[in-house]
Amino acid sequence: MNKRDVLLEIGLEEMPARFVTDAMYQLSDKIAGWFTENRIQFGEVIPYSTPRRLAVKVTDVAEQQEDQQEELRGPAKKIALDEEGNWSKAALGFARGQGVDPQDLFFKEVKNTEYVFANKHTSGVATMDLLHQLDQVIQSLHFPKNMRWSDKEFKFVRPIKWILFLYGSEVPQLEVADVQADRTTYGHRFLGEEIQIETPEQYPTELLGQFVIADSKERKDAIQNQLENLQEDEGWIIPIDEGLLEEVNNLVEYPTALYGNFDEEFLELPSEVLIKSMREHQRYFPVQNQEGELQPHFVAIRNGDHAHLQNVAKGNEKVLRARLKDAQFFYNEDKKKSIDDFLARLEAIVFHEELGTVANKVERIQAHAERSSELLQLDADSKNAIQRAAAISKFDLVTQMVYEFPELQGVMGEKYAKLFGEEELIAAAINEHYQPRFSGDVLPGTVVGSVLSVSDKLDTIVGCFGIGIIPTGSQDPYALRRQAAGVLQILLQKGWPVTLEELLNAVLDEYEQRGLLKNDRSAVYGQLIEFFNIRMKTILQDQGVRYDVIDAILTGEIGRVDLLLRKSEILASSLKEDNFKEMNDSLSRVLNISKNLSEPEAEIDPSLFENEEEQALFERYVEADQARESVHQLEDVIVFYEKLSELPEVIDRYFDNTMVNAEDEKLRVNRQTQMKKLAHVIHAFADFNQLVF
Repeated sequence: MNKRDVLLEIGLEEMPARFVTDAMYQLSDKIAGWFTENRIQFGEVIPYSTPRRLAVKVTDVAEQQEDQQEELRGPAKKIALDEEGNWSKAALGFARGQGVDPQDLFFKEVKNTEYVFANKHTSGVATMDLLHQLDQVIQSLHFPKNMRWSDKEFKFVRPIKWILFLYGSEVPQLEVADVQADRTTYGHRFLGEEIQIETPEQYPTELLGQFVIADSKERKDAIQNQLENLQEDEGWIIPIDEGLLEEVNNLVEYPTALYGNFDEEFLELPSEVLIKSMREHQRYFPVQNQEGELQPHFVAIRNGDHAHLQNVAKGNEKVLRARLKDAQFFYNEDKKKSIDDFLARLEAIVFHEELGTVANKVERIQAHAERSSELLQLDADSKNAIQRAAAISKFDLVTQMVYEFPELQGVMGEKYAKLFGEEELIAAAINEHYQPRFSGDVLPGTVVGSVLSVSDKLDTIVGCFGIGIIPTGSQDPYALRRQAAGVLQILLQKGWPVTLEELLNAVLDEYEQRGLLKNDRSAVYGQLIEFFNIRMKTILQDQGVRYDVIDAILTGEIGRVDLLLRKSEILASSLKEDNFKEMNDSLSRVLNISKNLSEPEAEIDPSLFENEEEQALFERYVEADQARESVHQLEDVIVFYEKLSELPEVIDRYFDNTMVNAEDEKLRVNRQTQMKKLAHVIHAFADFNQLVF
């Protein structure tokens, strides 16, 4: 069977850079899926993209679908035959629907029931006659934002300007949004022109002649090579931020690196301000010397060739200078004030209409941080540092610099705090209390910053839940999921001797005292536990913990996060041992028998024991319970588990010689009490019923 390449290019107005890469892979994946679904053999799928085009080349595409042989099931035999043993209307309808002769129907048994079956042969259709269906693939692409144009109802990321579509040297029929496919494409908006592509193989080469590098990886490599050449020529270091590189790559079709300069006076600004101005606002790469110090230069990537680069550089310098001049003004104006000046302005900034101002939030953070310090039994110096850091943690939000560069909240707080004479530890905590800012971000490095971060995040989470703002689906305007994950990550890393529930209750106490809870406290608490359990499950999954182990250890309240992870490690290791299933069965037997028992009203009475097996189990229970209560460090979890591992032998002997539901009421109640209490101890480690073998 002959094979030809397929090329599909969708020409567009410039797409937002952040949409391009995902859209490119969407198109290639969906087209590959379409060929597979339609039984059309193909070779390699090669994606292309620039800001103005999404394209894919599929190599070695067969000229016809593969024939299909299917075995199709119809009605049951008792329905397929009438009383005389002839085909019923149901069977004849089935045969007609599948396009087969009733004489070719046959019976086959499936799960002890006979059904009528038919073998259906479908001949493959020519690929050329099917390719027009790719319009559905194009229309199925989804983007974060779509738009309409002209008078069309059709929505897409940007208006479609042209469609290039080839199967070998032929143009298949295809139309989307009133745009008919042909062999025409367009080069660079200013340097290229309209061209005709004769075959898919010519595509990247022909576009390169029109100042378009269609392969996004080749384009990115070209940018990196040019940056490396500049480094060598000028003796610089150009730190490459991967996010910026990806964005710039999706802003240009023909990249050319150039560099410019700015006045050395701007180096007096904090380096973070300079970098933000260059990276975030102008898409420039900053420049450092060999010692890592920021230099008065920048590198930009032009969408074009080398012509008149000096003029382009001067234009970029002019734009950046204006940006830095503003930042310099804001910085100098902020330095004229004091921390107290800024704190006073927080009283006029609303955090949430039902939760008060940012100043109110700061007061709550102070209260939460004080309670956390007590729970952690910190020394007086640490407590004082935490209180000072909490009191000034949000002052930079009303500085002109943060108003202009919101991404620098915390960063400028640290810078300004040092300028205003605060201790290094306290200044650092102002920045650290926003960490982690995103998934994979660094965690606070100091105790002061960690306590402040947890207190701030829990205040936001509890406050929102308390007034009914709970994340649903993709709606999470206050980033509560991210903040909850941050709390758990800090608790996991620090290994503090405090449970999540203790911290939550401390925050709930404060909210209740201030009359800010709009919903029932117990209901809010339950919602919070469920919310944090879901976040904890995600963290454990990221750690590579098995799903059944996660279900076993997440049985309600979380407790200490670091100890929870240790339990998962112990169970994961035990699951590999040959005798663990027997241990699990014995422990699960106790959990199962106690599942429907009511909570005991009295303690276990050893005087009611009738055999030595009851006494032996009681002694092992006491040891295990003591081990449970003594879990304070990671090694204590191992001791607790070891005590549980000593239970199966005595549990098995107990059940061999003891009837739990005895006829004598006193004996029955005492034995049920022993089962229920033992189950509580076992369950404190894990719900062993959840483990899968």
